[in-house]
Amino acid sequence: MSNWSNMNFQDAMSPLMEQLIFFHDHTLVILIIITVIVGYMMWTLFLNNMIDRLLLEGQFIEFIWTLLPAVTLIFIALPSLRLLYLLDEVNNPLLTIKIIGHQWYWSYEYSDFLNVEFDSYMKSTNNLNNNEFRLIEVDNRMILPFNTQIRLMITSMDVLHSWAMPSLGIKLDAVPGRLNQTSFIINKPGLIYGQCSEICGSNHSFMPIVIESISNN
Repeated sequence: MSNWSNMNFQDAMSPLMEQLIFFHDHTLVILIIITVIVGYMMWTLFLNNMIDRLLLEGQFIEFIWTLLPAVTLIFIALPSLRLLYLLDEVNNPLLTIKIIGHQWYWSYEYSDFLNVEFDSYMKSTNNLNNNEFRLIEVDNRMILPFNTQIRLMITSMDVLHSWAMPSLGIKLDAVPGRLNQTSFIINKPGLIYGQCSEICGSNHSFMPIVIESISNN
């Protein structure tokens, strides 16, 4: 989860989020290079006292300033398209979980092996244990194994919700009357925190999500 004054991404808990962070860093390096070059050119133009009043056209210069942006966009578009297809890819899951959004809590259904259903509410401040976080801890955590292909299917019983886990790179909309799905792999054990990311009413801020990633054993 995020720490105080953290301006970066949360620690990646899935291969997909690792790829998203890599794409962010890749794009940021390109933007920094562009900013430095443009800033240097503007600075040199301000300090330059020589003006060419007879320059009417320059086909070579026009070719260069058309080619370089095109190449730059290709370097950004190719990894972006790769990520776009990775986000929509659903492999053969070993575990399927159904999530139902309510005002203002989540319901989870495990139906692959045993039919297990439970609701997950935010813990009140009075019920918090030591080392638990206020406004983001729940009474029933979602238990998932790591290094396992997991599929999530989500819908809503009332209004629009959004099941968002930044550390996993997942934001899945819960729409009444519609079933959305995604798949992911958690690559390490630990606690993963998230929240509803769609304004769903007065208690929208009190719909936390907690995943406890454990070993298959």
